[in-house]
Amino acid sequence: MHCDILINGCSVLNERFEMMPDQTVAIEKGRILSVEPRAGALGKYEADKTMDGSGKLLMPGFIDGHTHACQQLLRARVADEFPMIWLRILVPFESNLSPEDVRVSAQMACLEMIKAGFTSFADAGGVHMDQVAEAVLESGMRAALCRSTMDIGPAIADQMKESAADNIRHTEELYRAYQGKGNGRVDIWFGLRQVMTCSKELIRLTGEKAREYDTGIHAHLCEHKDEVSFCLQNYALRPAELLEELHVLGPRLLTAHNVVLSEHDITLLKNRDVKVIHCPRSNLSNHGFPKTPRMLEAGINIGIGCDGAANVSLDMFEELRVLKYGIQAYWGVPIFDPLVMPLKSLLFMATQAGANALGHGGELGSVTVGKKADLIMMDLRQPHLSPSQNMVYTLVLSGNSHDITDSIIDGKLIMEDRKVLTLDEEAIMAKSAEHMRVITQRAGI
Repeated sequence: MHCDILINGCSVLNERFEMMPDQTVAIEKGRILSVEPRAGALGKYEADKTMDGSGKLLMPGFIDGHTHACQQLLRARVADEFPMIWLRILVPFESNLSPEDVRVSAQMACLEMIKAGFTSFADAGGVHMDQVAEAVLESGMRAALCRSTMDIGPAIADQMKESAADNIRHTEELYRAYQGKGNGRVDIWFGLRQVMTCSKELIRLTGEKAREYDTGIHAHLCEHKDEVSFCLQNYALRPAELLEELHVLGPRLLTAHNVVLSEHDITLLKNRDVKVIHCPRSNLSNHGFPKTPRMLEAGINIGIGCDGAANVSLDMFEELRVLKYGIQAYWGVPIFDPLVMPLKSLLFMATQAGANALGHGGELGSVTVGKKADLIMMDLRQPHLSPSQNMVYTLVLSGNSHDITDSIIDGKLIMEDRKVLTLDEEAIMAKSAEHMRVITQRAGI
């Protein structure tokens, strides 16, 4: 039997987050053809590419549910800064980005994500998003992309504002140019930067157009108290209630952060099947502790995002550990509940819940026969991982992005033995350094 890629002798992390040792996995036409014990697969397949999985773990690729690819050249610039960094740093930076800046930034973001084990991401939008789409196609990654949309807000952000109609029109143009490109790896969504910079007209139109195009919406929601205060003062509604009134809450909506949710907000998000993304390091360093245990108890789908490289690395292991220990300290320790944030729930958030949030839960998120082959391999033969009395727990507690050795996306080998095959790492890093220097001067930051 023919297959494109055959991986022999690996352990497999199955959809129940259990380790299956000594497996053979066959990949054909972009999908997982079979997962079976190696002994039963001997001589069964003729493969174009055979990989030795000995000592390695095959698992679903990580999914970054909320990032900003155009902010890659801001790395560490917003650390240890007083508020409001959005007005003092982010707005001047983004409004001065050239198309070439964004292309290099997105290439660098894809490069870092691939080496960290991400196979898909949802971008919250910025300027020149056609350049992000081109970088995604070049890299081999999978992504849901949207434009940053603003039509109200402080005068300092005037360069980034467009009318509601122009915001919608430009997203439609991006949709027509890139939706489904790369064998379906690129999805174009509508974006809502946040309720403080999007008028009621823009929010309502966004919901209507997302339904018309049958695509997603990416929004920041309940990130901080100022946002809630703004909505209460201007609309006598909390942010989630405002989106409900404007018919935007629903299963196609992905909301990032979700830190300052009321009990009623949680009920609304659950009843409308809104997909939630936590950004643990960003949230805990700026806005506080989300009600994650309560949201999980309510049955809300929670994925994980890194929120871009302006303040953190793009590393899922770091996000998971910060969420684990932050939620444990804030919600678990006071009531003596050591299981308030279970490790297997964290792995689900990093993989299947992220796939659900991107609207591809039936196609991605687990090593399951018939699903698309978006997979990564980790080298377990390292002193910080092995031996282990529970390798699944050890992955979360001790793993790091440098343990990722191989990446397969859409059934194609994207990274082998830590070498990215689709991008020129040395050239991109050199260009990134130069563009960082120039954009910093141009933006005056």
